[in-house]
This record gives sequence, structure tokens and C-alpha cells, in this order.
Amino acid sequence: MIYSQLTSAGKNGKKLLAILVDPDKTGEVQCESLANKATLAGVDFIFVGSSLLTRDHLTKCVCAIKRATSIPVLLFPGNTMQLCDEADALLFLTMISGRNPDLLIGKQVIAAPLIRESGIEVISTGYMLIDCGHPTSVSYMSQTFPIPHDKDDIAWCTALAGEMLGLKTIFMDAGSGAKISISNRMIKSVKENISIPLIVGGGIRTPEKLIDIFNAGADVAVVGNALEKDPDLLGELAAAARSVKV
Repeated sequence: MIYSQLTSAGKNGKKLLAILVDPDKTGEVQCESLANKATLAGVDFIFVGSSLLTRDHLTKCVCAIKRATSIPVLLFPGNTMQLCDEADALLFLTMISGRNPDLLIGKQVIAAPLIRESGIEVISTGYMLIDCGHPTSVSYMSQTFPIPHDKDDIAWCTALAGEMLGLKTIFMDAGSGAKISISNRMIKSVKENISIPLIVGGGIRTPEKLIDIFNAGADVAVVGNALEKDPDLLGELAAAARSVKV
């Protein structure tokens, strides 16, 4: 079970690195190449998904990755159309940072029977969008306002409420191409107030930033946009993740 890997890593003080693959921007050959690089680097998870897909390449992307590596593939869906039973698990997102009822429960109701039929492992995830300095695709498509960058109290209270509602993990995201990453102070405040795994993504471009985020309390760090520009950065990031001692 993928979720047990998340929880056991946290108990053992191990930090986990995930890469995010956008099926719209990544062809099958690129998916296989990235999966091979991820295997060599020692990446823990591969997330697949996007705020908006304009091409029907999700399943092809997942299958190409699965052919090339045994690294678990998790769906990170932007909508109910982004489902694929070839993946190992699904982050079943509810956007707890916003007040759009469709993303709190509406879309989940539509997707639930399809997900159950697929048999895929479901990891209920409280998704928190954090302001990154400019509008993102996520904020536009979700029609929600992100949590302000400096409002740590709102962030940790939101995460705590998500845990109390029974969510299994919290995902704090600055969004694709974020100008600024989530502050270490906010990550620390959230981690100190929850007991479930904390995933952090957005604006991670250097090994130094990755280490900062892990030291602040993130259990899983997600890197996407930076690897689209420089896939060779993956080895440095993975080495940085392994260097963090808890």
C-alpha cells in the first residue's frame, strides 16, 4: 500500500521525493526517459496530472512510465476526467483552502463510483493552495483564492481541520511555475499542528530549497516545473533529499 509507505517513512525520519509529470507537456518517449532518470536517482514517487489537459494522453503517459520503472505512480488529478486504473494510487483531493463547493465535495461525488470500480488505492488528501506571488492555473481553474503567503495561522488551522475531518494527508501547493515557494515558517507551523503526512510542492528549483523545505517539516517534496526545464537537475535533487537527517 502506498499510504503505508508515506506513514512508515515519516515514522523512520525518511524524507521522500516525488516528481510531477504533466501529460500535456510530456510525450511517451519523454515519460520513459524521465522514469529511467527517476529510477537511477532514487525518486520515491511519480505524480501524474495537471490543472488542465488539452490532449487525451493521461493513460499513455502512465503506461509509458510503468513500462520503464517500478516507482509507484500516483494520480494527481485536476478534474474527474483525469482517472486511470493503470496507476498505483490516487490522491483523492478536496480543496480545503477554497470555498468552491464543487471542489470540496461536488466533483468527488461524481468520481467516487468510477474510482471504486477501478480498484485503485485511494489516499484522501486535503489540498491547500498557497499564494505564490502571481495567479496560477490552479487558482484560475478552481475559482478559489489561495491562502495568503504570510497567514500561517490560517494555513495550520485549515490543515488541522482537514485532519479532524478524516483526511489522510495534507498537500500544500504553491502551484506550477510558482515565483516563490511556500515559506519555511508556514510549513513548520502546519507540520507542528498535524500528525498526518505533509506533502509540499511548488517553486522548488534548487537542492538548497528542497533541503530547506524538508527541514521545515515536509515529509514529501514534489518537483515538476523545474524538471521540465532541466531534467538533469533530478540527480542533484535526489541526492539532496537523501542528505537530510531527521
